Amino acid sequence: MLTGKPRLSCAICEIRKEKRFCPAVHGRICPQCCGEQREVTLDCPSDCTYLLQARAHEKPRSAEQIDPAALFLQIEVSDQFMYEKEHLLMGLTFALAKAARSDRALHDQDLIAALSMLATSYERRVNSGLQYEPPLSSDSERRAAAEIENMVKEYREAEQKVTGFSSLRDSDVLKALVFLVRLAHGRTSGRPKSRAFVEFLFSQFPEKETAAATSAGTGSRIILP
Repeated sequence: MLTGKPRLSCAICEIRKEKRFCPAVHGRICPQCCGEQREVTLDCPSDCTYLLQARAHEKPRSAEQIDPAALFLQIEVSDQFMYEKEHLLMGLTFALAKAARSDRALHDQDLIAALSMLATSYERRVNSGLQYEPPLSSDSERRAAAEIENMVKEYREAEQKVTGFSSLRDSDVLKALVFLVRLAHGRTSGRPKSRAFVEFLFSQFPEKETAAATSAGTGSRIILP
């Protein structure tokens, strides 16, 4: 007859011994399930100790792990462009952060899908003049895309107000979107429920800063040179 305390099993596999608390399942799990299911089936909160530890030791994804077609390599984004359009890039990045704050269920892949769809649309517009918007699969993606488009509209309106005309070309918007697509792919872990890129955006634009812009009635970070 066995005596002593009962062996508590992992809440996920129900085989291995539980050793750590998982806030995603509100229960205790084993280290193996934590490592294998983190940001895959588990929607890990950003302040999870084990998630933060994993990110601290995680190597950036290599180029081989990213589909070249997803990076729009046919579009050149020069250092000069990034310097000249710094304010546009800042505004679009702010729009992404704002979209993510308004939808806490949004993951990196949702932002990447929205950015990629818009980049494809603008590339078609630049090359052929045709208006084309590939379908997005979720409401989260559509709301993120709408936030980005609204920022582009606000940028053009701000230029018009300051200089009397807008000099922002569709090709400029395309390059800015491609830059953000590449940035997102570089920042995310690539796992389905990763929010590493989202957390990066939040670090660039703290919540109180986003709230202040919204309460001021602008909802944006457009600052023209």
